[in-house]
Amino acid sequence: MKSFTATSPRTAGLMVSALMATLLSSASVSAAEVPEALLKAAQTEGRVDSVGMPDSWANWKDTWADLESKYSIAHSDTDMSSAEEVAKFKAEGENATADIGDVGFAFGPIAVKQGVTQAYKPTTWDEIPDWAKDEDGEWMLGYTGTISLMINKTLVSEDQRPASFADLANGDYKVSVGAVGKASQANNAILAAAFANGGSESDLTPGLEVFAELARQGRLSLAEPSIANLEKGEVEVALLWDFNALNYRDQINRDTFEVVIPSDASVTSGYATIINKHAAHPNAAKLAREYILSDAGQLNLAAGYARPIRAEHLTLPEDIAAKLLPNEQYANARPVQDFAGWEASARQLPRQWQSQVLIHQQ
Repeated sequence: MKSFTATSPRTAGLMVSALMATLLSSASVSAAEVPEALLKAAQTEGRVDSVGMPDSWANWKDTWADLESKYSIAHSDTDMSSAEEVAKFKAEGENATADIGDVGFAFGPIAVKQGVTQAYKPTTWDEIPDWAKDEDGEWMLGYTGTISLMINKTLVSEDQRPASFADLANGDYKVSVGAVGKASQANNAILAAAFANGGSESDLTPGLEVFAELARQGRLSLAEPSIANLEKGEVEVALLWDFNALNYRDQINRDTFEVVIPSDASVTSGYATIINKHAAHPNAAKLAREYILSDAGQLNLAAGYARPIRAEHLTLPEDIAAKLLPNEQYANARPVQDFAGWEASARQLPRQWQSQVLIHQQ
C-alpha cells in the first residue's frame, strides 16, 4: 500500500480509544460545501449504482436516502464481496453497470493495479489520515472496524462463551467465519486468529490452524454469518466486524447476543470506496464519495456502528456512542502494518483454506 506509513502516529487512530477522541460539535450536512459544478453534473446523471454497499451494512441506507432527498440521486445496490467487486469492474470494462464500490483495505491497491478505478479527492481530503488513502485519490477509507466474536447466548451456555481465540479450542458450539478467500471480513478473521497465535500478515498458518482444529472437531460451521442465519438460530458463534455484529445484535434482539473483541488479539481495518474507471454515472459516484466523507455521511456510518475515518473531527452523539463497545475491549486489537505481506497472504488464502482447513471438514 503506497501511502501507509507503519510508524505514523495516525496508525493508532485505528484503535477505538483514539477514534472516540473527538473535537468538533457538528451535526451539519457537510464539513465543506459540495462543489456546485459537481452537484449539477451529478443531478444531470440522476442516479448512482453501487456494489457491496447494501442497506444493512454500516447503515448505508441512510446515506442513500440522504442522496435521494437532498440531491435527487436515485440508487441501487448489488451486494458482493470485495474480490467480486474488483473482478466485476475489470470484466465489464467500458460496459460498466456499477459506478462505485466499497472494498476491504487490502483491495484498494489491488483495484488500482487492475486499472479499474478513477481518482477523486473530496473536499474533506485533508482530514483523512495519510495511511487511510491513496495519494492520488483512487481509494480512501470511509470507516474502520475490528474483528469481534458474536455469540448467541441462547445456544451457547454461559460457561462456554468464548472471550478469545484461545477459548475457541474448547466447547460444543460451532463457529462460523464466512467466505474465506472472498470476503474481507472473513479474511481478516483469519488474520486476527494468526495475530492471537504468534502469526503475522505474512504468516497466516497459526490462524488457519485455529479453524483446522475446529474442522477436525466437527465444529466449523459453513453457514454464512448473515443476519438472516443469525436470526434463524443457525449460527452459534460468528466472527464478524464489530459494526456488523453490533448492528445485527440490535436488529434481532439485543438480549440474545453477546459481542466481544477477542481479548488475546484482533485486527482493526477498514473499507474504502472505489469509483469505477468506466462509471456510467461518474459525477454521481463522486458526489456519493463526497457525501460519505462529509460530517453527515460520517455520522450515518457511525449510526451503523462503524468507526468514521474522520472521527477526530466529529462529535458522536451520545445515543450513537452508547451503541458501541467499551474502549478497553480493544486493548489488543491492532492494524495491519505489513501490507505487502498481507496482500500476498490474501491472494493465497482461497487455496490455503481448502488445503489446510476444509480438507478436515467432517
